[in-house]
Amino acid sequence: MKASIDRDGCIACELCVTVCPEVFRMADDGLAEVYTDEVPEGSEDCAREAEEGCPVAVISVEE
Repeated sequence: MKASIDRDGCIACELCVTVCPEVFRMADDGLAEVYTDEVPEGSEDCAREAEEGCPVAVISVEE
């Protein structure tokens, strides 16, 4: 499973980082980023929760 963020649309609300810090973090430019190649085992649910909760729908989680 892989996660991605369309950083051009990110509003830096930090929801994804709060919900799933195993996959997302805030980058030096203040926007969220994915910092793992694969969503770690056991973090699939929180990655999906971040995708569903993103207020601007810029997170994608795919098999």
